[in-house]
Amino acid sequence: MITNSSIVDVRVDFPSATVILNRPAAKNALNSESLKKLRLAFSDLHQEKKVSAVIVTGAGDSFSAGVDLKEVQSNLEAENSQEKWQDQLMAMNELLEVLLRFPKPIIAAVNGPALGFGFALALSADLLIAGPTATFGCPEIKRGLVPGLAAPLLAFRLGSSLAAKYCLTAETVTAKQANQDGFCHEIVSKTDLLWARAHEIAKGMAENCPQAVQMTKKLLNETIGEEFLTHLNLGTANSAAARTTEAAKEGLNAFHEKRPPNWP
Repeated sequence: MITNSSIVDVRVDFPSATVILNRPAAKNALNSESLKKLRLAFSDLHQEKKVSAVIVTGAGDSFSAGVDLKEVQSNLEAENSQEKWQDQLMAMNELLEVLLRFPKPIIAAVNGPALGFGFALALSADLLIAGPTATFGCPEIKRGLVPGLAAPLLAFRLGSSLAAKYCLTAETVTAKQANQDGFCHEIVSKTDLLWARAHEIAKGMAENCPQAVQMTKKLLNETIGEEFLTHLNLGTANSAAARTTEAAKEGLNAFHEKRPPNWP
């Protein structure tokens, strides 16, 4: 164990390490503190020469429900609200860039719902495997928000047509549909076997040349994906703009009050 921060845990089982989102009561929703802990975990693992690949998964029954909407709502209502949500969005953007530029392969082991920013986090991994209860979706527009971080990743991984489907319908899809659409590489028959399969993949990749792996990942995510990284920054700006609207306030209020929104 490298670190155990209670909200983000890291376990090492050479040649893999596992980063565990550990807020099961909140469906592993990501708040400002967990974003910091995730970056720290990957910074530590960058230095671990015996770690050839990193597995990302969630504690409990969820991978991640996305950004913590309670914190988003609190930030919108705060005196210095603009500064707070801009800081959070930049932290989200920077975390995704850390994963995309990380020199070792990352495997998302999706054990349950991966929604909103949780979906973006899973898409930022190089490989994505899922258990039978995994689901994926971008529900932001139901809350008056914009999926500014998931949209560029979806377009990068799948193309603009499927990105439009996911972002504009706000539908949640099963692991089977995700596999058919092409971003879920494998479905594991039982959630209990998910980590073992991810570790098996990591062991196979450990046999490859580390320098060649690093160069290949850079080619895929930074050279071929150069334009995508620009789109990610633009998506962050669009997400920020959406949070300034009355629609966002109404959408979040409706979500927490468990009622249909009355859009302005």
